[in-house]
Amino acid sequence: MNVTRQSAGSESDAAPRAGRVARRRDRRKSEIVRTAIGILAANGYQGMNLEDVAERTDIAKATLYHYFRSKDELVAAVLDVLTDEVMTRLAHRAEQADATSATELLRTLVDEQVRILTETAPEVATVFSWPREWPSTVQKSMKEMRRRHDAVFRDVVERGVADGEFTCPDIDVAMQCLHGVLNQAAVWIRPGGEDAAAARTAVVACALRLFV
Repeated sequence: MNVTRQSAGSESDAAPRAGRVARRRDRRKSEIVRTAIGILAANGYQGMNLEDVAERTDIAKATLYHYFRSKDELVAAVLDVLTDEVMTRLAHRAEQADATSATELLRTLVDEQVRILTETAPEVATVFSWPREWPSTVQKSMKEMRRRHDAVFRDVVERGVADGEFTCPDIDVAMQCLHGVLNQAAVWIRPGGEDAAAARTAVVACALRLFV
């Protein structure tokens, strides 16, 4: 009888322990990714190595391999996290705006994207905005992430064209110009600068002139 009770008690304790272990692992994994984001943004792919990530996360390199089997797997996790964060921010801002027209929705999205690149998450600009030498194992993921991001803006533009709000003879060309405007904004708008808000407003106005 006692043995049965002890066995039942052990089984009931196992699930909470497993949950705590999983949460600790998730927190450590997130910490590793955050560290890698900073290094990748500062040094690029070629300048990032697992030794630096392990040292800055205060773990042994061997321990790092329990979370990520290779540098490319860690970089892929970094790109996933950054993409998901950008997409979440854009979706949240669009939901808050409750825009009724394609013009106003595009204005909101462009404004938020510039804010992301220059204020809230400038590491996104340094990782995504400029051509870099990505290995073939990462290029496919990078292409898909850029496609997802482009679709957020493209869907609004196509809606605007269909509704007659936008006069855009070539959406593909206009979209390339839009991304160029956004990427350049990350270069010359300084976070916290006195004219940052005015510059962001000017960029948004310029971007909209591509379509209206």
